[in-house]
Amino acid sequence: MNNLRNVNVKGKKVLLRCDLNVPVNSKGIVSDDFRIRKSIPTIEYLRSSGAKIIIISHLGQPKEKDLRFSLRPAARKLWELIKGKITFVPETIGMNVEREIKRMNDGDVLVLENLRFFKGEESNDDRFAKELSSLGDMFVQDGFGVCHRAHASVVGIPKYIPSYPGFLLENEIRVLSDVLVSPERPLVSIIGGVKIGTKIKVIEKLLEKSDYLLLGGKIANALLVAKGICVKDSLTEDEEDLMELVKSIDLTNPKIHLPVDGVMGLINFDEDYSRVGAVGTLRREEGIYDIGPETIEKYRSIISEAKTIIWNGPLGWFEKEEFSKGTLEIARIISQGINFSAVGGGETVDAIQKLGIEDKIEYISTGGGAMLDFLGGKDLPGINALEENSKKKENVED
Repeated sequence: MNNLRNVNVKGKKVLLRCDLNVPVNSKGIVSDDFRIRKSIPTIEYLRSSGAKIIIISHLGQPKEKDLRFSLRPAARKLWELIKGKITFVPETIGMNVEREIKRMNDGDVLVLENLRFFKGEESNDDRFAKELSSLGDMFVQDGFGVCHRAHASVVGIPKYIPSYPGFLLENEIRVLSDVLVSPERPLVSIIGGVKIGTKIKVIEKLLEKSDYLLLGGKIANALLVAKGICVKDSLTEDEEDLMELVKSIDLTNPKIHLPVDGVMGLINFDEDYSRVGAVGTLRREEGIYDIGPETIEKYRSIISEAKTIIWNGPLGWFEKEEFSKGTLEIARIISQGINFSAVGGGETVDAIQKLGIEDKIEYISTGGGAMLDFLGGKDLPGINALEENSKKKENVED
């Protein structure tokens, strides 16, 4: 890929794709600025080098223009963090945006409104990508968390203007590549969460690379049913589809470790109820919503020997306090070990922040799905687009 450090950006209009998809509370205040902070090194480099920086991003999944999903709060938080001139434009394309860009001085920062207010963003509409690319002289991709999406701002813009990875994206690629290619061993991978379909291929890949694979969350529950440890009288259509997916995993592989006990709750949640029990004692009216104390100790003994750890996804229903202990305990155990740990995924990062142990985790990724796809060996459209752009430049120079 092209290298941002090798290009003179002074006076250039730099279209910078950040991941400002951050939680905003009911008062319009950013409640977690983790992703914003991670893009600051790229922003500061461009500012100090005299670029005119035009930031584009999405927030949430609005179906149309909906000010509840405005990027204004994110722009305000960015202004607080970098203490520089930042202008928020409540539009994404059009004459008003172009007018504001013409007023920019070197080192100024402009934040445009939510890309997903336009249907052309997610559908990768070529006209929308052209309109976006016309705003800048060059493009910098620093949103690793969206690189697994074939959206206009991710794969469309690099077709039209010189494109470069930002420092955050470079670092994500380097760290995750090193973890997969040359990890210190034992390598322990921990996968949880609820998005089973997106994690099956990742599990297959990690089984090849890891010495131990510890599972929790919905993916663990599905495997327990597939192995006949948890018996269900009947399955919903979605659960039947999941059973078909998990059949591709070699359940006899000794690297796989599943919960031996769990914290159970009622499926219909019609009363405040929870109990701890062996996974084989699951009752018809119950679901497993967290790993239990025996499983925590079993996983502790494995994690304590690890030299490298990959963790993505909570081990239970982390948002509910009664089902959060497993995730929080695993986070504590990882932070106390002598290991290199690479962690990603929204709730996983939330757990680390809740405990205040960010400084004890060697690498926290800004990507959830992007991290999983990368670790699973999938091509990320956003990275491919930058590589294709780099090849075009090489061909022109040749």
